Amino acid sequence: MASVFRSEEMCLSQLFLQVEAAYCCVAELGELDLVQFKDLNMNVNSFQRKFVNEVRRCESLERILRPSSELAVTILEKLEGEIQEANHNQQDLKKNFLQLTELKHLLKKTQDFFETEANLADDFFMEDTSGLLELRTSPASMPGKLGFTAGVIDRERLAAFERLLWRVCRGNVYLKFSEMDVPLQDPVTKEEIKKNIFIIFYQGEQLRQKIRKICDGFRATIYPCPELAAERRHMLAEVNVRLEDLNIVITQTESHRQRLLQEAAANWHTWAIQVQKMKAIYHTLNLCNIDVTQQCVIAEVWFPVADTARIQRALEQGTEQSGSAMAPILTAVPSKTAPPTFNRTNKFTAGFQNLVDAYGVGNYREMNPGQIWSTFFHGRYLILLMGIFSVYTGLIYNDCFSKSLNIFGSSWSVRPMFRNGTWNDHIVETNPVLQLDPAVPGVYSGNPYPFGIDPIWNLASNKLTFLNSYKMKMSVILGIVQMVFGVILSLFNHIYFRKAVNVILQFIPEMIFILCLFGYLVFMIIFKWCQFDVHVSQGAPSILIHFINMFLFNYDDPSNRPLYKHQREVQSFFVVMALISVPWMLLIKPFILRANHRKAQLQAPMVQGDSTETVENDSSNHSVTSAQKVSGGAHGGQDEQEEEFNFGDVFVHQAIHTIEYCLGCISNTASYLRLWALSLAHAQLSEVLWTMVMNIGLRQHGWGGLIGVFIIFTVFAVLTVAILLIMEGLSAFLHALRLHWVEFQNKFYVGAGYKFSPFSFKHILDGTVDE
Repeated sequence: MASVFRSEEMCLSQLFLQVEAAYCCVAELGELDLVQFKDLNMNVNSFQRKFVNEVRRCESLERILRPSSELAVTILEKLEGEIQEANHNQQDLKKNFLQLTELKHLLKKTQDFFETEANLADDFFMEDTSGLLELRTSPASMPGKLGFTAGVIDRERLAAFERLLWRVCRGNVYLKFSEMDVPLQDPVTKEEIKKNIFIIFYQGEQLRQKIRKICDGFRATIYPCPELAAERRHMLAEVNVRLEDLNIVITQTESHRQRLLQEAAANWHTWAIQVQKMKAIYHTLNLCNIDVTQQCVIAEVWFPVADTARIQRALEQGTEQSGSAMAPILTAVPSKTAPPTFNRTNKFTAGFQNLVDAYGVGNYREMNPGQIWSTFFHGRYLILLMGIFSVYTGLIYNDCFSKSLNIFGSSWSVRPMFRNGTWNDHIVETNPVLQLDPAVPGVYSGNPYPFGIDPIWNLASNKLTFLNSYKMKMSVILGIVQMVFGVILSLFNHIYFRKAVNVILQFIPEMIFILCLFGYLVFMIIFKWCQFDVHVSQGAPSILIHFINMFLFNYDDPSNRPLYKHQREVQSFFVVMALISVPWMLLIKPFILRANHRKAQLQAPMVQGDSTETVENDSSNHSVTSAQKVSGGAHGGQDEQEEEFNFGDVFVHQAIHTIEYCLGCISNTASYLRLWALSLAHAQLSEVLWTMVMNIGLRQHGWGGLIGVFIIFTVFAVLTVAILLIMEGLSAFLHALRLHWVEFQNKFYVGAGYKFSPFSFKHILDGTVDE
């Protein structure tokens, strides 16, 4: 039951692992989500830690994957090399395919040109272009003969190419070009390119050199073209065969590349998880000490005491997986360091715990709307519980969309006020507004409505006045009962920490103060409800007047009629007890704490002398192992000396606590009136929506009214959901959250400490913690 009210019992232990087993053991603890590692290398730079190279390697793999086990690393590097090789081969093949395609179209266009130019004889050309990739030069001993150069150029560069060619060669060349009717694709950029085929006739070696330079400047590709038609046809056939072979090779290369990519895609998620786990494990190992002489990893861990057996089993499994022969050693370490806070949750309670973890008591006023909405709608059962409680309060107030439900039959009747079908003359004379008078026999049955507000109040002119008083009292009762429960919970804290002084000097006077004043107020409210009498109630004052006179001892006021026998004596006793409880809380505890401190100071030298003598006598009988030496070194400076006792600080702290408690009982009770205000606002909004929206549709008649009621009901439903359910529901959620957090929990809750953050693969993969 202790974990219901506070953190589970935590244990600080030292963990000794062999170096070869450390990785597997830490991996098993990461799956367990129950162990928090302390940083034993806080003074060591992060770049100088033992496993920094492994962390960098994992980060490199993460960059490759962008959201792998060591086996996955090898596979990934091999696969990356294969994909890169396939990409390079595919680019080379497509580049070769582009060149052969251009050559194919060039040979076709050249053949067409020579066939149309019938006046040019085949022997008119002397340049031999039978080579596939090189152009033979014309012999210098044969002047007066024409040569030609054929190639391909980008279409947008053709105009500038033609102008420069004409100017440099001074018009001594003949240029013929034709557009390629098939668009091509750049093998690197994958963009579509449009090109033209050209053929240039010239005379002499000097012009040929100039043409070559101009072609290079405009990035035009020159292809060899045979001068004989038979050779051109033969080359064209060879090009077609090579293109078909290239198509087959490119298709096979693309299929191989797709298989590699599909394999990578299928294992991508697994590799990404493995890389993140590896990185987290090495980060955790960097928090540990490495004993080079003993070849072991030393860690300090926090974990729940109740899960010790599970943690030991996980360490044994990690040792078996690594093949290590040395079993891990887990030894508890005594320390005065405050343990982390851990509250075990399930699927239901996790939502409530997230409120505490996300905001905390001190951060309540810093909540932003995004966090509120996220918490509100992710914890869907919070909405369910609020809905159930809303139905419950609706039944108490007998209010459903501003209308009452007459389930059990009203306890009030108007029939006794009639005589022979007309109003009783006496009733009319004494009651001119014809109100339901409980003094008239038969009007009130004497039995209250079984559950909730009697539906007859929905017709009363003083409905708002009655409900206002009723809801205010219900809010006060709920608030005081919850605050008393909070004070009772503080008793469990005092018992758990074995502080009898707090039980006698804090809990008891707190209970006396709140029960004598506010508990008595609740009693008076319920007593007046239960002991209702028509004649007595007509002259009896309100509960508020009784409460004020209780403080002022104003019992001589004739309007202050007692509700029960000896009420004045009882109220006087309660006021005196409440006044006595204040100095009880304020004065006694500081002096007792000072006396205890002086007593402890007198006993300390005697205890220290006895312990020193014992150590000196037994020092020869003890041997210290290397593991114990490491343990002592790690914890040598952890034990903190007790703070020096300062009576002034203790007295001021107790005075602040007393004043806060006494004033808080008043202010917190007033804060619970938020529930009253919310209820009234909700009821009035509901009544406005019914009267001004839905009531309009119900007044329509005929087919038009039938259609209109559907339209008006849609408007009514939208406004009801938007205003009453969402806006009012969120407002009620926030007010109830504050009442629970501040007014209730300040009686017992202590939010000191720090959150238990275990090494967890689940939290790391979900992104809820930093690695």
